[in-house]
Amino acid sequence: MRILLLHPNYHSGGAEIAGNWPPAWAAYIAGALRKAGFGDIRFVDAMTNDLSDEQVRQILSEEKPDVVGATAITPSIYKAERLLQIAKEVCPAALTVLGGIHATFMYQQVLTEAPWIDAIVRGEGEEIFVDLLRTLAGGNWIEARRNVRGIAFREGEKVIATPAAPTVKNLDAIAPDWSVLEWSKYIYIPMGKRVAIPNMARGCPFTCSFCSQWKFWRDYRIRDPKRVVDEIEQLIRDHDVGFFILADEEPTINKKKFVAFCEELIRRDLKILWGINTRVTDILRDEALLPLYRKAGLIHVSLGTEAAAQLKLDRFNKETTVAQNKKAIQLLRDAGIVVEAQFIVGLENETRETLEETYQMARDWKPDLANWAMYTPWPFSDLFRELGDKVEVFDYAKYNFVTPIMKPDAMERSELLDRVMHNYRRFYMNKALFSYPWAGTGERRRYLLGCLKAFLRSGFERKFYDLGRVNYWGPQSKGKVDFGFDASRKRADTSGVEWKTSHNRKISGPRQAEIMACGGGTEQIEDATAAGP
Repeated sequence: MRILLLHPNYHSGGAEIAGNWPPAWAAYIAGALRKAGFGDIRFVDAMTNDLSDEQVRQILSEEKPDVVGATAITPSIYKAERLLQIAKEVCPAALTVLGGIHATFMYQQVLTEAPWIDAIVRGEGEEIFVDLLRTLAGGNWIEARRNVRGIAFREGEKVIATPAAPTVKNLDAIAPDWSVLEWSKYIYIPMGKRVAIPNMARGCPFTCSFCSQWKFWRDYRIRDPKRVVDEIEQLIRDHDVGFFILADEEPTINKKKFVAFCEELIRRDLKILWGINTRVTDILRDEALLPLYRKAGLIHVSLGTEAAAQLKLDRFNKETTVAQNKKAIQLLRDAGIVVEAQFIVGLENETRETLEETYQMARDWKPDLANWAMYTPWPFSDLFRELGDKVEVFDYAKYNFVTPIMKPDAMERSELLDRVMHNYRRFYMNKALFSYPWAGTGERRRYLLGCLKAFLRSGFERKFYDLGRVNYWGPQSKGKVDFGFDASRKRADTSGVEWKTSHNRKISGPRQAEIMACGGGTEQIEDATAAGP
């Protein structure tokens, strides 16, 4: 059985300005397939290689696969649907399969608008996809597909979703096949080195109102730190990886495991730098441990300070105060760690004044890097449903953190974009002239100058924030900005979607499963259970 895995060619000018990111999903799926005896696998990264539809068509014609699998996050869903449509046109007998977080929850809409997709994998793909292929290999797919847990498919005009499959309980048993990736293509621009995105845990014990990762992973599971370092050592040895970012939503949640991970990196002396995203409260908790983290190679921490005004912090159920944000940033800088502050902007109550406030806070807090992300209400998140009719745009291709999905009551979307760019221009001009060149010597200074290089490069190429595509050239052009929303896209009916989740961690604090955002909250995993399975 020949299997072709496809990564859709979607670009938005967001995180990709720092380089090409390896699609780890393909390695995890390929590893599970090989372990199960399905060895004829090819992976095509249409995004990194910027392949056109016709180029993908040619590859499909040459490969003649029996199964074509693709994945999609929300903004890439239409690109993924189109890839599988081409696959069905070229190889009508091939089984087309789609996975990923968007299809997991929005399978009814996806299967309705893309009937050429034969099956959707709902949830973690390693075990479900193997079960699906074994059923296909049995020769009676149509009759037996209802027995495969965790999938959805069309039966005539009706969409069928089978009972959810259990989560992958033993993450250490997963053996990703990193060889399917073209490693020479995945370069992290700030360092000019190959980059990997391994994970230490799946899921999150918290239930953030604007996030959906906890819903997708359903429960929180963490790997043996030594096994994670084994994987990183393999990536360094076999694929010349020189930088990695932990894919975990918040890897410091489990303090004991994270400390053990750092200690193992130090013991092996792998001499590799890495980055994470985490919460302000975890940095405050671990103040005494920050030198250890830095010694382990941690060079970049992105903090979920998302909103500036306390009003917005409350909107996302955050208990993190502005003073705590400032202190956490200073602690990281004092430890020699580059710190990035994340701000969410673009809610319905956004104004010129609140946008200016985020800039002034960025100046006051003194992070090394700042990012202003447009609020993007995932269509399967709790907050999306709470917002109701305030969400007017259902063109998911624009749900990319750089396009204003929500229209503020007091300003047009084009003015919102212009004020955000005003913040970027001032912040990074100040850093380029008065901060980065004088940031001392060594790794931290080189890293910051590399980040500036990536920022300037994306701006020169008009890729940053998708500015070239929306026709923004500065304040004088804001009246000509066109976000290109597809008005034919309508709100999906999610009334029949299963929202069930579970958590297997006891959380200390006033309430378990309190709705929180990354970077906020006071809950911690109790020491008695922090060791994990």
